[in-house]
Amino acid sequence: MKENYMVCNCMQVSYNSIAAALEGHTKFEDVLQLFDVVQEITHCSTGCGGCHDKVLEVISEIMMS
Repeated sequence: MKENYMVCNCMQVSYNSIAAALEGHTKFEDVLQLFDVVQEITHCSTGCGGCHDKVLEVISEIMMS
């Protein structure tokens, strides 16, 4: 598993937290739709919003593996 690191500093959401929020979802789901799911569970990208693109990249990376 990839090393755990902080993706959203404002809300203290880590790579592993995003991975956990994605459990049960399939690889072919829409990344933007999954972003909404992850945001609802973790509250990532609800502070300054600076991590939005980074969160999308992490979701894509996790769903492609």
